[in-house]
Amino acid sequence: QVQLVESGGGLVQPGGSLRLSCDTSRTIFGVDTMGWYRQAPGKQRELVATITSRGSTNYADSVKGRFTISRDAAKNMVYLQMNSLKPEDTAIYLCYARTLDGLDYWGQGTQVTVSS
Repeated sequence: QVQLVESGGGLVQPGGSLRLSCDTSRTIFGVDTMGWYRQAPGKQRELVATITSRGSTNYADSVKGRFTISRDAAKNMVYLQMNSLKPEDTAIYLCYARTLDGLDYWGQGTQVTVSS
């Protein structure tokens, strides 16, 4: 059974940091791109960052310089280090994986709340 399990979300003050993790438990074969999206209440889901199997990264403009995506290819795990968090970063963060065959998989999400 395919699974992507996120962890690391929580409540943090503005300017703080969080590190999100996503574990596929090696349940997905042939993963190419992994990444993170987020969805805030009343807003559309938006890309945060992605990383390919070759290590190429892509970031939303709003998080460049603050967030860093990394990946453990052997474990099919992906991480998101989030620094200098802002209230507008508050959202549910969802892990994403795309296989070489073009199949997309999503996690259930982890809540990140940035508030004083």
